[in-house]
Amino acid sequence: MRFIPDRFKHNNLFIIMFLITVIMIITVSLTITWTTIRMSEQFFIEKFSITNSKVMNQVKESFESFNYSIVIASNNLLQSGNTKKILTEEQSNAEKMSSYFNMNQQMKRIKSNLDAYEVGILVMGKNGISYATDRTYWPISDEELKTSVLTSNTLNEPKQLMYQYDHRTNPTVEIGDGNFIVASRALMERISGTVYGSMYFAIQESEFRKFYTNYTNPGNDVFVVNKLGVIVSSNRTELIGKKSEDFLHYAEKIKDNPDHYIIENFLDKDQIIFMEYLPSFDMYLFNIIDKQIAIGDLIDKKEIVLISMGIVFVALIIVFLASRRLTNSLSRLVKQIANVSKYDFHQYVSVTGTYETRQIGKAFNSMLDELHEYVEQLMLTQKQKRNAELAALQQQINPHFLYNTLTSIKFMVQQGGKEEAEATINALISLLQNTIGNVSETITVKQELDNLKNYVLINQKRYGNRIKVNYFVSPDCLEHHIPKLILQPFMENSFFHAFNRKTEGYINVLVWQEGKNLICEIVDNGDGMEVTPGSKLPNTKRKQQLFSGIGVRNVHERIQLIYGEQYGVKIISELGEGTKVRIVLPINTI
Repeated sequence: MRFIPDRFKHNNLFIIMFLITVIMIITVSLTITWTTIRMSEQFFIEKFSITNSKVMNQVKESFESFNYSIVIASNNLLQSGNTKKILTEEQSNAEKMSSYFNMNQQMKRIKSNLDAYEVGILVMGKNGISYATDRTYWPISDEELKTSVLTSNTLNEPKQLMYQYDHRTNPTVEIGDGNFIVASRALMERISGTVYGSMYFAIQESEFRKFYTNYTNPGNDVFVVNKLGVIVSSNRTELIGKKSEDFLHYAEKIKDNPDHYIIENFLDKDQIIFMEYLPSFDMYLFNIIDKQIAIGDLIDKKEIVLISMGIVFVALIIVFLASRRLTNSLSRLVKQIANVSKYDFHQYVSVTGTYETRQIGKAFNSMLDELHEYVEQLMLTQKQKRNAELAALQQQINPHFLYNTLTSIKFMVQQGGKEEAEATINALISLLQNTIGNVSETITVKQELDNLKNYVLINQKRYGNRIKVNYFVSPDCLEHHIPKLILQPFMENSFFHAFNRKTEGYINVLVWQEGKNLICEIVDNGDGMEVTPGSKLPNTKRKQQLFSGIGVRNVHERIQLIYGEQYGVKIISELGEGTKVRIVLPINTI
């Protein structure tokens, strides 16, 4: 019989507080649930539709801006006498060379107007002559293009700039998943109306998707659908290219709906569907939002908090009157816990008072121990993860570098340059051995320079010796250790991006010891670039290095991760004068 009084003694505070708390929690839960449902049903669609309308207009403006650029480019081609001459007249070889040169210059000017977008341009004449800015970007043959639906639709509407969906099979790295949106227009004599060719502007769907991808998230999807019901672009990439008559049905219903939205079951969920017609593209822009997610995001939290606070306040009065003689130790414990959470997680609470408060105090102190252990383990795991990522990046070799190098070697052999081919192969073998085969995180300056020289030799064999590379290295620095592949990304930048305007120049590699630091500099007299004052590294839009996965900013982050924030990379550049990359490292002879 003593078991029951003991159990009651140990749990009397819990029983009293539990009964009162249960009643209050049920009341609060019912009130909040009822209020949430009432408010969400009454206000959510109206508020959300206003916000969504602004987003849809911004996306539509992005599409119209792209279309305007395409219209300007197509008008330039349509007004080009040189283009018409190439595609209509018979020319001698000398005239053809001159015309193609002029065409190339014109295409560069037109392409510069489209620099904000990654677009491939192709023109084709009825005489069978064609010209493309990049055949690998949109890999379609002339014969296939002539007989394609793209061309037949274009010639059927010669005065119209139309947008069509095209899918290329056997996707490669260059064309991604093979989905394209192609703007096409006939080349036509203004006076006679005679069609003498057609022009095409192809953009990969992944680039097209960037117009709206910032506005999408889980439960908020965007679909661009043509007049046949085919999904030509979407953040739901698994649905691209599929045809759905439902979209055309939705478009007709929304046109007749004064609220400009409908609620339908789509993909087995209740969805709120918004639509905008894109007249320039003759396509529909759909924004489909999961209704449940939207309601959850738009609940008026302020009113719910106020109601909850009122109920909690009443509950606190009741609890205080019923348990003020029983909660002194609990109040003291709560105060200590509050101080711990505000000021010092290493300060344990005192384990005193009733059985319940002592158990809570012990549990809280145990939780603090587990929290400290978890934070330390998390920091260690994050550091190990970062080191693993850096190690993986060091082993990445861009396959295109290998393809292009091997192709160059093949041409050397075909042209009888066996010695050059042998030297290039030896350089490639040495480079791969030291990058892939050598798993060490650091190598000597001499080894890094050997890798750099092999990389330069390969590129000079491929592109010629218009860029001279000089090495000025202090002999006492050759055995110092540095992180592997920290010079190659900057050499690659200088080699391929510093001499776009200048036809020739030099790149100097300098390594010397300055106090307790090892200084490495790569200096070129190329085109230079704009560098934001106060920033160590310039912004770059290039997604991938040509040789490895290690980029310029990655080098800076690696150095700071290994040696600290006082070390790293600094770039000084001036337009027309060249660029200097300065790398500061501690002296390491391990």
